[in-house]
Amino acid sequence: MAEPVSTTVTIATEHGSRYLQQLAKHWAHKFATEFDPTHASIVNDEGKGVELDASASQLSIRAFAADAETLAPWRQVVEDHIARFAFREELTFDWTA
Repeated sequence: MAEPVSTTVTIATEHGSRYLQQLAKHWAHKFATEFDPTHASIVNDEGKGVELDASASQLSIRAFAADAETLAPWRQVVEDHIARFAFREELTFDWTA
């Protein structure tokens, strides 16, 4: 089996822990989820997943999937969810491979 492909982004925000925990709680009923206030790991049955790390000033996200075709829409799902949680601030997502 091939290694998953991934993409990362670091977002400047003072609310990274809040967004990390909201996403983990939101998906906990349907995905394998482990989290605390500074780290979350979320993986679905299809091998797509996301790891998040929060500090006082930023949120780092690594989204991964089996291949690039699957990764692009998955990354967008992750971004859309975080952006919805962060409706009080405008976040910039500049993903890198």
